[in-house]
Amino acid sequence: MVPLRLALAQLNVTVGDLDGNRRLVEEAIRQAQAWLADLVVVPELAVTGYPPEDLLLKPQFVEANLRTLARLAPWTRGLVALVGYVDRDRRGRLFNAAAVLAEGRHVATYRKQFLPNYGVFDEKRYFTPGTDSLIMEAQGCRLGVTICEDVWEEQPIRALAAAGARLVVNLSASPYHAGKLKERERLFALRARRNRVAIAYCNLVGGQDELVFDGASLVLDARGRLISQGAQFREDFLVVDVVPAHLRPPTGDGASRGARGRVVVVPSVGGDRPRLPAQRQRAYPPVEEIYEALTLGVRDYARKNGFSTVVLGLSGGIDSALTACLAADAVGASHVVGVVMPSRFSSSETQEDARALAEALGIERRELSIEPMFQAYLQTLAPHFGERQADVTEQNIQARIRGNLLMALSNKFGWLVVTTGNKSEIATGYCTLYGDMAGGFAVIKDVPKTLVYQLARFRNRRGPESPIPASVFTRAPTAELAPRQTDQDTLPPYDLLDRIVKAYVEEDRSLREILQTNRAAPETVACVLRMVDRSEYKRRQGPPGIKITPKAFGKDRRMPITNRFQQQ
Repeated sequence: MVPLRLALAQLNVTVGDLDGNRRLVEEAIRQAQAWLADLVVVPELAVTGYPPEDLLLKPQFVEANLRTLARLAPWTRGLVALVGYVDRDRRGRLFNAAAVLAEGRHVATYRKQFLPNYGVFDEKRYFTPGTDSLIMEAQGCRLGVTICEDVWEEQPIRALAAAGARLVVNLSASPYHAGKLKERERLFALRARRNRVAIAYCNLVGGQDELVFDGASLVLDARGRLISQGAQFREDFLVVDVVPAHLRPPTGDGASRGARGRVVVVPSVGGDRPRLPAQRQRAYPPVEEIYEALTLGVRDYARKNGFSTVVLGLSGGIDSALTACLAADAVGASHVVGVVMPSRFSSSETQEDARALAEALGIERRELSIEPMFQAYLQTLAPHFGERQADVTEQNIQARIRGNLLMALSNKFGWLVVTTGNKSEIATGYCTLYGDMAGGFAVIKDVPKTLVYQLARFRNRRGPESPIPASVFTRAPTAELAPRQTDQDTLPPYDLLDRIVKAYVEEDRSLREILQTNRAAPETVACVLRMVDRSEYKRRQGPPGIKITPKAFGKDRRMPITNRFQQQ
């Protein structure tokens, strides 16, 4: 029996770049034709990019997307292409859809049936759910078409299997968080085994604002075994020969009663085909996987928004060290500027560590003392502050001077300011609005402090040398905004703090539940929860950052600023 040759093109498209996205899809079609593939699949909403958000409220954007799709159809001589786009019906309703392009024509459309509306997803704001299934027949095999969330639900695959589908194809834009790859593999394998169908999943790759799409497209057989898998965090082109006889036995035309929809017969290529190479990618260990996700997020945010150079403040601490490493690995050391901004409270040790880091990474270093400006602030405000003692006000002034200097360099040279605050600090408000929060992109915004250390150690181990000085790991964390200051003057130890933040922010645990699972004083936990709640106004005004946990600050968690609910 002639196998069905399937090509999965995991593309790094950009929201709104319709011409650029079209060129990527055209190149994928050309590659599939070179491999004599029967079917090429590209990700969900590949034409528009994902998520297009309120661009979908602009009729001209939807119309331009339809024109772009029409320009792709003529490329499909000799094969079938499944292309994600935005469909529109006569009533003006929008659908998250997949077009079946074959022999130069748009021959059928599938509309996504299950629209996610949780976490970062907001599809019900824009789209109407589809109601009909779509099955294609090629090389004697029935293929069911689905889009992303459809395979996370049982019903669509069950209906397609009942209609005789032996392979379910899924166009996806599934954002990354730590552990998501294994979560997908387990679920899809379960779906395949239960319904006795193979699954071919084509995922988006690349960074889009705070989201990272990790690719890792895959093909599973009807027993849930992995046949082939694409790379994580980079574009890839996966070609697989699927033998219908090795899949679920045909069930006959009568089985089509199990699904409401249509069956589309598409031409097959056949003939002598190039031999396929081995296509299995190594899996990253957990910490390295997160590092790669962060690197891709920085690279694409800078590239897609037109920044060639990144600038950040170097304090000599672990957060700025990790951020500098990520920036250098993302855009290249020659495109990173580290700014050392000492004050009267900066120790010689932290300044030397900042300089050593910059030299080891090979990034440009600039030094701007904030002392003259800090003194000018104090003199200007002295008549108004009177006899009041110095407090957090003077600390925040220093942070805001540094933020102001970085933004001035950004304005003058067109550089992207990346901030260095971690999730533990941002959760509790241990950060300064318009100070260390000032910038264009918060690289480690979703990285808890304990994970910052793990990622930094990984980067040092990876080499080729260890750019982060050993003293950065052993020194007590400090903002150096007051004499002999450490973070633990204000916060509980980070290992405890991170457990509390995870339970409260990511798992929505109550105060009582957190106390049951953590050895901590009730007043400590209650204090942390109050800090998280009271800092919402700061987070609302901060820059976007890369999501790497199941629930990040931003789209994942939308809490009111004005909020009197008391946690119990």
